[in-house]
Amino acid sequence: MTSRALAAAAALVSLASCSIPSQVGDSGFGVRPNILLIVSEDNGPEIGAYGTPYVSTPHLDALADSGVRFQNAYVPQAGCSQSRAAFLTGLYPHQNGQIGLATWKFGLYRSDTPNIVRSLKQVGYRTGIIGKLHVNPPEAFPFDFAKIPSANFQRERMERYASFAAEFIGQAEQPFFLSVNYPDAHRPFLPQVDGIPERPLQAEDVEPLEYMQLDSQVLRKDTADYYNSMNRLDRLVGDLLQALADSGKSQDTLVVYLGDHGADLLRGKRTSYEGGVRIPLIIRWLGLQQAGQVREELVSTLDLMPTFLEAAAAGEVEGLAGHSLNPLVAGQSPPWREYLFTEYHLHSNHNYFPQRTVRDKRYKLIRNLMPNTVNPGHAFTIDKFVGDAELLQALERAPERVRTAYQAMARPPEYELYDLAADPYEFSNIASDPAHQDAFERLKARLQQWRVQTNDPFLDPANTARLKAEIESTLKNGQYERPEGWNYNAYLAPTKPASSASIEN
Repeated sequence: MTSRALAAAAALVSLASCSIPSQVGDSGFGVRPNILLIVSEDNGPEIGAYGTPYVSTPHLDALADSGVRFQNAYVPQAGCSQSRAAFLTGLYPHQNGQIGLATWKFGLYRSDTPNIVRSLKQVGYRTGIIGKLHVNPPEAFPFDFAKIPSANFQRERMERYASFAAEFIGQAEQPFFLSVNYPDAHRPFLPQVDGIPERPLQAEDVEPLEYMQLDSQVLRKDTADYYNSMNRLDRLVGDLLQALADSGKSQDTLVVYLGDHGADLLRGKRTSYEGGVRIPLIIRWLGLQQAGQVREELVSTLDLMPTFLEAAAAGEVEGLAGHSLNPLVAGQSPPWREYLFTEYHLHSNHNYFPQRTVRDKRYKLIRNLMPNTVNPGHAFTIDKFVGDAELLQALERAPERVRTAYQAMARPPEYELYDLAADPYEFSNIASDPAHQDAFERLKARLQQWRVQTNDPFLDPANTARLKAEIESTLKNGQYERPEGWNYNAYLAPTKPASSASIEN
């Protein structure tokens, strides 16, 4: 163990709290680490370390074995730009403005919104990004080093991710923050790229993801190629971690791996269900942690910004929505949130259907802000990836509660309540069940309190309707057009700071 790691380990003895120190260079842990943030696209916790039987992910599994695996980790919104903006700013999408895709011109309310990149640069970190940023405006994130800015969904020259990382890591000895963003497992699900994986899975090798609760040949083929994408991702992450090891900086680097949201499959991406918002999150900080931990706390990617700021002694940013994960990584048991919140607005212009969600250890409540109206996102996913005929055939073979749940997705009620202990895939809405009314009323009240404290602009139904009208104005001759810009800043941007009152967000 290096002297720096020994100092970090010794700091655990006296680590009683995780307040952010005021002096640069004193993180409270004895060392300011490098930070390597690894982000994959469109995948939930479908890796070996989380118990998925069909994948082969030895490198990610080894990262979990040597680090900390968070069993209940979530993104604030199941969309690429919305998720990335949230962990980069430490704010919910309704707070920072990135409520839809950057490619559809949605973006931050303000370009000067505090973010990880700017904060770490201010305290002497070199900052780099490999792969897409996918947040507007890009100039809000002043990276020193940027390579492969495209989404690269065709997976061209994938070896460049590790080689560019090695280049950046070796450029200087000052601490660095590097974000590496891979295109897997985004659609198209490519079964093999450059011979990886060596033996691609076939439809007959797998069963569809459990949270879909449907079975068909197309769903099996999609699932197989989704797993092939995950197997390829693991190989590429292994190359990246080897580049870090070859640099001699592994011991002094805080490594974080996460997926940006769930898979682009039924009841996954673009939804508020567990398949969309629950993700893998693994953190390794050698010398500062208890290896092989599995943490059951409810955590959010909103917790990453305060985690990094604290580790880097970068000072506080007021109004952040999350909490530092460092006490959990260090093996402590601090008081932690009882409730966790997510939300949804839209992805592209095709699927505007705002939702707000709260869960505790057992129950989950979804509030649909435009209840009993058609949810265009449901039809969008089916038309694009499944087809009505195939879905109907699969539904005919499914249990009644599954058929009922899919029918309700097309025109959801105002409230959906699920007992995740008994119904982990959310197919039995118990909002009207008298046996669960205490949980329903408690979560409903807690969700409303959170919305008030975070200045949710959708508390005003007029804003919900106004944004709907603005989006529908881009529909021309049956097709949505990408606008030059949006006017929603004028009525959605907060006019006052979020409450400083202590809330379990």
